Amino acid sequence: MEEKTIEPMNVLDPMIPSPFVIRRVQKETYDTFTIEIEPADGPKDFPFAAGQFNMLYVFGVGEIPISLSGNPDSADTLKHTIRAVGTVTNALTKLKRGDVLGIRGPYGTSWPLEDAAGKDVLIISGGIGLSPLRPVLYQLFSKRKKYGKITLLYGAKTSKDILYRRELEKWGRCFNIDVNVTIDKASDDWQGNVGVVTTLIPQTPLDSSRTIAMICGPEVMMRFTIAELQKTGMSDTSIFISMERNMKCGIGLCGHCQCGPLFMCKDGPIFRFDRIKDFFGKREL
Repeated sequence: MEEKTIEPMNVLDPMIPSPFVIRRVQKETYDTFTIEIEPADGPKDFPFAAGQFNMLYVFGVGEIPISLSGNPDSADTLKHTIRAVGTVTNALTKLKRGDVLGIRGPYGTSWPLEDAAGKDVLIISGGIGLSPLRPVLYQLFSKRKKYGKITLLYGAKTSKDILYRRELEKWGRCFNIDVNVTIDKASDDWQGNVGVVTTLIPQTPLDSSRTIAMICGPEVMMRFTIAELQKTGMSDTSIFISMERNMKCGIGLCGHCQCGPLFMCKDGPIFRFDRIKDFFGKREL
């Protein structure tokens, strides 16, 4: 069962963005960056759950859904990790400290952290898919004794595409979790695993009867990852995925993200796989 959602900032009119000021811009890779923002009228808490997203509005350009990537326990500032791939995200790259943008949210469902208590947790991500899962890791670390074995499998195209490199090293060293990183293409500066992230699954000891898997990445990566997990005996009710496909309004009005009877923004973006498997990967729905 997914966790409860948290009410958005503007409950009277969810289409009106609230002004936020950029406090910091952190370059993550050559095409990815993290912005840290706070309300324009001063710091205050805006609670969110791991897995939820905001709509980021660049004035005069447009808006885009971006998952929250910060610590839910430190919600006085909000963090979003963004890859520059389109009109709005490229406009976001031009913003700097002190600039104002509009925020709507938080929207959507969250990762099943309460359901995972007492169980092993397997987190699998590809590329920028690590961003929506970083809040999960923060929550797991803050309540580490509630969970069993924690494993993170992360895949990137090249070593230059690896997100949160320093944090990955720290997580494995300080928080009693297994961190395994792989890249698709070998390079002279890389001494680790080479291959897509699914190649790490057969090498990972897991008890499928007591493991909750949380997956985020490109749909093709998630499809093959789920198939590998099913081979281990893991049930569809123990697999959760993030689906941020074609979201536009964020509140289920425009229909851009409809998948069969489900709306990715309102019923998701976090889904237990058995709820969505009949529609997963079918672009025409």
